[in-house]
Amino acid sequence: MNTTKTTPKDFFLHLGATTALYASAIALINLAFSTVNYALPDALAGYFSVSSVVWPISTLIVLIPILYVLEWVIRRDIVKIPEKREVWIRRWRIYLTLFLTGATIAGDLIALINTYLNGEISARFIYKILIVLVISAVIFSYYILERMSDSGRSRKFLILLAWVGIILTVAAIVAGFVFVGSPATQRAIRFDQLRINDLSNIQGSVAHYWQELGSVPESLAKMPEFMGSVPKDPETHAPYSYESGSQTNSFIICATFSATSTQENLNSPYVTPTYNNAFYNWSHGSGEVCFNRTISPVDFPPVQRPIPAKGI
Repeated sequence: MNTTKTTPKDFFLHLGATTALYASAIALINLAFSTVNYALPDALAGYFSVSSVVWPISTLIVLIPILYVLEWVIRRDIVKIPEKREVWIRRWRIYLTLFLTGATIAGDLIALINTYLNGEISARFIYKILIVLVISAVIFSYYILERMSDSGRSRKFLILLAWVGIILTVAAIVAGFVFVGSPATQRAIRFDQLRINDLSNIQGSVAHYWQELGSVPESLAKMPEFMGSVPKDPETHAPYSYESGSQTNSFIICATFSATSTQENLNSPYVTPTYNNAFYNWSHGSGEVCFNRTISPVDFPPVQRPIPAKGI
């Protein structure tokens, strides 16, 4: 019977390593899935979201070093005190990880066979199945070796698997940066999103102005009473370009964008949804882009004023 005492240090080292391992594995799978979605776009899957790449990258950059440091500390303690190989939290942690990864591998194979037999297999699906299979297999192999004898051969395989984990993580992070761009690119994209929000607010206020007065304003200087302060470019603080159109219900509004919002195959780190109604479509290229708008009386019915009663 094992009587090795589990110290608070042992408990929190293993708890921290377990938490870092599971969170890192989930982040790595999500990042790899996003990479597949980017490389093999599917219009039915919606448009690409930058957050699906940024969050996993941030998680991996922080948690992977923590995981490896904690594993090194645990291994160092075991070398000093071999009895710590049998502390209950270590045994539970290893067997729980083996159970979860083993169940994941089995479920992964079942899903693959089921999809194949139903004739619904696709390249995206195959890659995602392989991603889950490889990551789960690496983790499973590492911890089953960790539970086995502490021979020199086992240690060599453990070191090899640890390096495989590092290589997979680095490859996924590099691919993520290639797809979403540098932090400077992300900052520029966020400014573009703010510009679209500003243009949308201005457009809505102009439509309200037309509903009330029967024509669009000649300039945005007349808009404060309908929308408060008129927004300006969030980066340059320059006013947005605006002019009334040739008709009483048409106008042109312009902004200078840093990036292209859409591409035909949706392979863009910044995608603005498109709509059948051109009035709500903000797809744009980089540089100055102008949007020609015509207010529909159907979508924005004019305000009906009561007719003053004639004196008798």
